[in-house]
Amino acid sequence: MIRRGLWLSLSLALLPGLAPAADDCQHLTATGNPEYPPYLWRDPQNPQQLIGANADLLKHVARQLGLEVQVLYSGPWSRAQEEVRTGRIDMLAGYFITDARQQAMDFVKPAFLTTASVVWVRKEGAFAYHGWDDLKGRNGGTLVSNSHGQAFDDFAKTHLNLEAVPSASQAFQKLLHKRNDYVIFERYPGMALARTLGVEKGLQVLQPPVSSEGLYLALSHDAACNQPALRAQLEEKMKEVVSGELPEQWVKHNLELWNSQQGLAAEP
Repeated sequence: MIRRGLWLSLSLALLPGLAPAADDCQHLTATGNPEYPPYLWRDPQNPQQLIGANADLLKHVARQLGLEVQVLYSGPWSRAQEEVRTGRIDMLAGYFITDARQQAMDFVKPAFLTTASVVWVRKEGAFAYHGWDDLKGRNGGTLVSNSHGQAFDDFAKTHLNLEAVPSASQAFQKLLHKRNDYVIFERYPGMALARTLGVEKGLQVLQPPVSSEGLYLALSHDAACNQPALRAQLEEKMKEVVSGELPEQWVKHNLELWNSQQGLAAEP
């Protein structure tokens, strides 16, 4: 009986699901799309850090688990995804689920926010649009390694002519210079980018959105800190967070913060 008791105690202590979250991983790293306000963008006071609603949510969840997390700028969106895929950075703070991405990432469910991807056009170049089929035969723009949901990605691969570029700024510039007929990009980040470029009056959004997808935390399969116990605790805390109003409050707060920063930046 004594031997059985000792064996049971030792077995329970060694079970990762019952150990404190990431004992040897108290400091985590994350990254994401740096052209994504109000969700993520580079901190003007510290350009090597990303701030925004996604960063606020991740840091809140980490604090609840007694962890620290840095949300780092790691380059354009395609580079950020590669840094996490290879395990050099632990996780992405905001990622759509696709079949291909699940081969390299563990997604923390549920999604913490939902964002709409829309069709951006020049006002003088607007065309009749009621759905995906109306994009056929036109030249479109998107970002390298970007997704707008599995269903639209599959449709676009088969039926659409989409040119991928490294940054949203480059995609919008190509649209403005009439090198593309439209750009697929999320609504809020697109509005922010149009304001940054000073071209709000020259662009418009066509309705309806091409997709509306959930944003998830995603941990690299190759990250040393990607442990079953940590994922379980992240999912438990995420369920608590999304059951309340905090995610939308973070979006509202960061919209105001980003707008105030642009106002300050415009002053002489």
